[in-house]
Amino acid sequence: MNYKLMRSIVYFLLIIFLIVNGKFNYGHTQKRTMVFTDVAEESGINFRHYDGRSEQHYFVETIGSGCAFIDFDDDGYLDIYLVNATDLPGSYSPVASRNALYQNNRDGTFVDVTDQAGVGDLGYGTGITSADYNNDGFVDIYITNFGANILYKNNKDGTFIDVTKFAGVENPVWSAGASFGDYDGDGFVDLYVTNYCDFKLTDHKTCQEQGVEVYCGPEEFSGIPDTLYKNNGDGTFTDVTKSAGVFNPNGKGMMAVWSDYNDDENLDLFVANDGTENFLYQNNGGGTFIDIAWIAGVENDDQGNPQGSMGVDFADYDNDGMFDLIITNFQRQLNMLYRNDGDGLFSDATFTAGLGYTLPYVSWGIGFFDFDNDSFRDLFIANGHIQDHIELYDSSTTYLQPNHLLINDKDGNFTNVSDQFYLGGLKASRGVAFGDFDNDGDIDILINNAHDRPNLLRNDLSTDYHWISIKAVGTCSNRDGIGCRIKVFGEKFISTADIRSGASYMSQNDLRVHFGLGQVEKVNQIEIRWPSGIVDVIENVTVDQILTIVEGASQK
Repeated sequence: MNYKLMRSIVYFLLIIFLIVNGKFNYGHTQKRTMVFTDVAEESGINFRHYDGRSEQHYFVETIGSGCAFIDFDDDGYLDIYLVNATDLPGSYSPVASRNALYQNNRDGTFVDVTDQAGVGDLGYGTGITSADYNNDGFVDIYITNFGANILYKNNKDGTFIDVTKFAGVENPVWSAGASFGDYDGDGFVDLYVTNYCDFKLTDHKTCQEQGVEVYCGPEEFSGIPDTLYKNNGDGTFTDVTKSAGVFNPNGKGMMAVWSDYNDDENLDLFVANDGTENFLYQNNGGGTFIDIAWIAGVENDDQGNPQGSMGVDFADYDNDGMFDLIITNFQRQLNMLYRNDGDGLFSDATFTAGLGYTLPYVSWGIGFFDFDNDSFRDLFIANGHIQDHIELYDSSTTYLQPNHLLINDKDGNFTNVSDQFYLGGLKASRGVAFGDFDNDGDIDILINNAHDRPNLLRNDLSTDYHWISIKAVGTCSNRDGIGCRIKVFGEKFISTADIRSGASYMSQNDLRVHFGLGQVEKVNQIEIRWPSGIVDVIENVTVDQILTIVEGASQK
């Protein structure tokens, strides 16, 4: 028996075991608690994602779009940006399918300000990332497309201007994710863009499964190299992909996340690829990188097979001070959890941590976040298949799928409690963003669903646990403090987090860093290490507040 057939049989038997033992369902279990409330419609978000689908089954329709929590007007309340796609040959949208920006009214509602802000791109949108790339105090927006990307510069008056061509970041291929990070420590954030497949509408192919017409997979098309842009500090960028050592024409990039995973004070970069080996670019400290994914153990699965990787996040889920890695994957491939061993290597903790149930699902957006403020980060995973007729030839899964919430048991494991909560219903979810949009001290969830309406899941959990959120303002470092490493110390308690742009799946989280504190009633110390090398230490901090820390404040 060949290995692939044996593995398929094992996967099938595991799925049956999970079903029989009640570990796998599609969300039909009676919901016992309404901790999350979907307030998208009542809050004024009337957006609908449209991917231009028709009976043609164009490959580009499969990957969906991202979303973002951003404070574009710098009023201390998170606004919302939702990326949309557009018509394709043979399709027709009855309504205008454009990206949308919703301004937070600070009373739980939002208003659509897309037109007046000038950010309603009509391209075939995929992802979004955001950062203050010119250090003027207001965040800017970068949109990835199937086609030329867009950089919107914030005019600081509620409007934006398209500066893509001037900045030199048009990148006219099929881009997916993007992320800003100051890899060279010069005080200006650089930009990494993941490029997906070398596909054009004229390359459209017809694929079938058991006589059913389906979307072709990425294996039918060639990969294209990602792009790294160095910020020149004058509003322009330079393509340094080759000189920095991150040129790889074999990748099929979906999402990239910056994180100093080895704690050497240089930002490293992980890239999730769809059907090809993942990249872990270790920063050499001199403006160059080396791919050490195979050494670190995060290139392929434990059998050496590339996976269909989509979403990614880095966080310290076990509070040991080291940043662990989570990757979402395709059906019959586990969502992989890699524990950081602290020696430049990772250990596969997928099964031992409780993620062995994920085989039937196709997973996309993901995030470590402290759902209940108990001081340990939990997991949210967005699911949904790409094949809209999957039920016709595969009874082990469905097109519309439930999202998942996994609670951290504080001992290195997660428990799937998805059947206890409303998490958006059965949809083909894609991009997910995390942030506290109502400033009430818990993390809310924004979901962009393929060819559907979004979810805005307001976290209404009531506990006695405390929290603190930190907004960093750089002076020598980049203005948003992207790349800062923050440690919060309480009695018998240490929690560590980074500030980063671009995360989850083609999406953008709140740039403020949120810490659940459990029963800690006073923060003894906050340590923030800036990309410039400056270390600020703030002592005796009151809990249950949003705290702004300006670089160098404790040095005076």
